[in-house]
Amino acid sequence: GIINFCANNYLGLSSHPEVIRAAVEALEKFGAGLSSVRFICGTQSIHKDLEEKIARFHQREDAILYASCFDANAGIFEALLTPEDAVLSDELNHASIIDGIRLCKANKYRYKHMDMQDLEAKLQEAQKHRLRLVATDGAFSMDGDIAPLREICQLAQKYDALVFIDECHATGFLGPNGRGTDELLGVMDKVTIVNSTLGKALGGAAGGYTTGPKPLIDLLRQRSRPYLFSNSLPPAVVGCASKALDLLMESNAIAQSMAAKTQRFRSKMTAAGFTISGKDHPICPVMLGDARLASVMAEDMLNRGIYVIGFSYPVVPKGKARIRVQISAVHSDEDIDRCVDAFTEVGRKHGALR
Repeated sequence: GIINFCANNYLGLSSHPEVIRAAVEALEKFGAGLSSVRFICGTQSIHKDLEEKIARFHQREDAILYASCFDANAGIFEALLTPEDAVLSDELNHASIIDGIRLCKANKYRYKHMDMQDLEAKLQEAQKHRLRLVATDGAFSMDGDIAPLREICQLAQKYDALVFIDECHATGFLGPNGRGTDELLGVMDKVTIVNSTLGKALGGAAGGYTTGPKPLIDLLRQRSRPYLFSNSLPPAVVGCASKALDLLMESNAIAQSMAAKTQRFRSKMTAAGFTISGKDHPICPVMLGDARLASVMAEDMLNRGIYVIGFSYPVVPKGKARIRVQISAVHSDEDIDRCVDAFTEVGRKHGALR
């Protein structure tokens, strides 16, 4: 009787019958796991097929699989950047990007969140370095806002920099065909590197990847430590992710269904008097400010059959506590209306609404 409104299962594919069937078939054919890293005996045909499919989906030259996108982010900066280089990172980038950058020896610049004037100033300062890499989330997971990729790519071109985006909260449902924020904003040919996950919209199990120029992927296969020293993805995970990509490339109907559902929730919640952060993204943070209020409201929502979670410091800045609602393609209009009604009732009870 509980409706889940806090999962990353944006397209509902984790419970799709064809996705489940593909996982079972891969499990039966290839076993539970391969007991090896990729370069020993952990590479099977399904891994290479999935990497080719990811590259084709993103319209890139090649791709490399990881156990998670956290691993993909941990493995790229150290392998790509030297002490002669510079990386410029949005201050609200995901923790995995921050940790990956910490591991590399490049000169580190942090620019204010989506502030293009500050990014340009940092790029000017970084001109003394050999190579410059701008790193940003495509869609920011806590606020539901989307990076200004057009402007970032224009600045990167002006100052001879590469662009890296983390697409974990965009792959599968942003853009006309669900290819992500670079497709949404028309800059697929200007973004050099895309990291993303198989553990959210693309089946919801596990796994991550990097896709981009073939020379970069070749370099990562030789030097990226999380790839070299982690077991290869289990066959069942590969099977379900591969089928999820098949479904997306066959039709954009599932991806397109997200826009109307997202708009329905955002508009009804705003009309009720709530402040919803971000814009046109299925991550819909209900901004409350107070950590205890977010916690008790989430608990009361569960009592009304709606599963949501309160977020507070240190996950988000102090004074920015919220309940992060995430819309899924499997939510019906009735589910969304029930969620809004519960929020309105609970909000009034606890003084979040007048």
